[in-house]
Amino acid sequence: MSMTNTQDAPSEITASALRTLEIERAGLAALQAALANGLGDRFREAVESVRAATGRVIVTGVGKSGHIGSKLAATLASTGTPAFFVHPVEANHGDLGMIAQDDLIIAMSWSGETAELRGIIAYAKRFRIPLIGLTSGAESTLAQEADVALIMPKEQEACPHGLAPTTSTIMQLALGDALAIALLETRGFTANDFRVFHPGGKLGSMLTHVSDLMHSGDRLPLVPIGTGVPEAVAKLSEKRFGCVGIVGEGGGLVGIITDGDLARNLARDLSGLLVEEMMTVNPKTVAGSVLAGSALALLEDHNISALFVTDENRRPVGIVHFHDLLRVGAA
Repeated sequence: MSMTNTQDAPSEITASALRTLEIERAGLAALQAALANGLGDRFREAVESVRAATGRVIVTGVGKSGHIGSKLAATLASTGTPAFFVHPVEANHGDLGMIAQDDLIIAMSWSGETAELRGIIAYAKRFRIPLIGLTSGAESTLAQEADVALIMPKEQEACPHGLAPTTSTIMQLALGDALAIALLETRGFTANDFRVFHPGGKLGSMLTHVSDLMHSGDRLPLVPIGTGVPEAVAKLSEKRFGCVGIVGEGGGLVGIITDGDLARNLARDLSGLLVEEMMTVNPKTVAGSVLAGSALALLEDHNISALFVTDENRRPVGIVHFHDLLRVGAA
């Protein structure tokens, strides 16, 4: 019997996980349906209210809603909407002074009757600070006091006892993300703007532009068309990028010779060849405005180690190597 239980346990555990995901998926489907109907109008009001605020967005909540609220504040701040989280208990003990009259408050409470929120709700009403409520309690105190109440559908929690916030927190998280992304899009927030708030780590590296990394000027391995291969090899060896670019009469990049090209042509007499007899025409290039992550993808897609950076007339202005991307953490 014990062996049977042991063998059945993995399938029962997997079934539990699948059941949890299915219940939470149903919650998201219900939220999506609500947004397609009446909730969508209130959602637009919330976005317009945040955009109209001249101060910061103050997100608040307690318990699991508070954890989701803290994440929402971080997402808003990183996508162009100044925001921070204020714990409602600390607010009742002095942190209300962190909230100014030109701010806007987003309060999160699944029931809408969280006792710890009463102080911050009263403060918002007293000083006429716009209040957006995220709740499932349509008749709750939070819903009644909020200037914009985002009423989410009540759905079954994944917890078999219906007690641990699971589906409800997923729905709050999703609606918060939807709010942040809608604000990002309506403000025209770009990848370059995103980089300003994410200078560190892998993400900051991927958002670095090629022009920030490229080698230019005398570091460029270039020879004009008509150059002998031995001279091109000397240039390739001197600059150490594993390639040499060939430029035409107008200064545009017309070809490239790499270490691999030389290896494949060792059987030939290279001393009498011109670069145009060996070069690969129309090599892959990149613009300086391209992000490091995109340049890395191009290198990997074509199994190459370096890219010439060119202007709109295909004139080489720089070169970026895989090692440059590796050094800043994009690779």
